[in-house]
Amino acid sequence: MSGFTFANTIEKVPRDENIPHEFSIKASPSTDIWAKPPSTFRFNAPILYKTIPLASFKRARVAVTADWKSTYDQGGLILVINGPDGSQKWIKTGIEFTHGKPHVSTVAKDVWADWSLFPVPSGGPAATVEMVREQSNTLWIYLVEGVQRNPIREVTWAFEEENQECWIGTYAAKPSKEGDDLVVEFRHLVVEVDLKEDS
Repeated sequence: MSGFTFANTIEKVPRDENIPHEFSIKASPSTDIWAKPPSTFRFNAPILYKTIPLASFKRARVAVTADWKSTYDQGGLILVINGPDGSQKWIKTGIEFTHGKPHVSTVAKDVWADWSLFPVPSGGPAATVEMVREQSNTLWIYLVEGVQRNPIREVTWAFEEENQECWIGTYAAKPSKEGDDLVVEFRHLVVEVDLKEDS
């Protein structure tokens, strides 16, 4: 799974030729990916990604865990859609620490971001999340528990304009200004593309 690069960090990509089965991303304090009216735009969290045509995206999955401590500590999958005018839409899903415990979190940003979350079912610090392009041409977010995929969010606009490039990969963020760096651990990252579209 070569072709990955980092944004918003000077860390080296964790690979020889391929991304390993286990790797980590370190996020410094005051890093985030967020957009809220009237004027909040933050996009400075480290992202490990590969660039593909949006039309070729099929599926991405990863397991994520960390020693979550500060409010809004987070990490997981991210899909960034880059418009020809420099605009960015994005969808991120994973774990976010809020209300005193880890939650499964999904945020989708078209013009502004919205946010949904629920407690991690196991009560622990880890979860596996998946983004899937379904036959209806919408993006579904799933929580994966064993062999079961539980749908948690549909994003209807993700593939509205397919003649664009996107980033797909993992990210970590620590919006709090307090405390040490956050190290998020990832396992078994899978990115599937349509080779006909990606050629």
